[in-house]
Amino acid sequence: MRFTSLGSGSEGNGLLVEVGRSRVLLDCGFRLKDVVFRLERVGVDPASLDGILVTHEHEDHAGGIGPLARKFGIPVYITWGTLAALGDERSKLPCVNVIDSHTSFAVGDVAVQPYPVPHDAREPVQYVFSDGAKSLGVLTDVGISTPHIEQTLSGLDALMLECNYDEDMLRKGPYPPSLKERIAGRHGHLANQAAARLVGALDCTRLQHFVAAHLSQQNNTPDQVRALMATALDTTPDWVTVASQAEGFGWRDVN
Repeated sequence: MRFTSLGSGSEGNGLLVEVGRSRVLLDCGFRLKDVVFRLERVGVDPASLDGILVTHEHEDHAGGIGPLARKFGIPVYITWGTLAALGDERSKLPCVNVIDSHTSFAVGDVAVQPYPVPHDAREPVQYVFSDGAKSLGVLTDVGISTPHIEQTLSGLDALMLECNYDEDMLRKGPYPPSLKERIAGRHGHLANQAAARLVGALDCTRLQHFVAAHLSQQNNTPDQVRALMATALDTTPDWVTVASQAEGFGWRDVN
């Protein structure tokens, strides 16, 4: 199993997961031309994708799903709530597979376990991917952790975790009070400090890769994230990968 990010942040998200001969894309918040370029940059033909998995309907995660799915005839895996929230766009998807947020399924060789998360969307989910032996967990766009989240993400081999904002930077920053309240709310985004506390509650003994994702460009810095998460993981800052908006990060093998 291996994985790579096409980009991570408020301007667009996409994570590619490959197991054996199967490839799935988690979210697509990029325009068609851009996502094709980003896929080709990591050596992947868009027509080779076996599925697009959707976390929720927000534009930076779902804005490019329809054009990509239609262009290359790619099946889409999505919850009922997220599908309903897409409005007219849902009727334009070529092949829709409605999933339950608690029921595992497979896309070719990729085993997938969805799980519900608190976020300000209709029926948001995140995912754990597996090849049957190793596992990759993804958690972004979440306001707070829950016991179910901690149980789901414990004992993984790789973890991609939202570290959206630094609490002080958000509080002192230029955003209007209503936006600050939304970001910091129970259905908003995960602060660096909350991400560190979540990591501290997990069994990380098998962890080969840790990726900090969905960083705010206004209310965070990669150096702060690396330092804080290195402390939480009892490692060095250079071991912590930070997914960027422009480049994402390169392929990571889960051995």
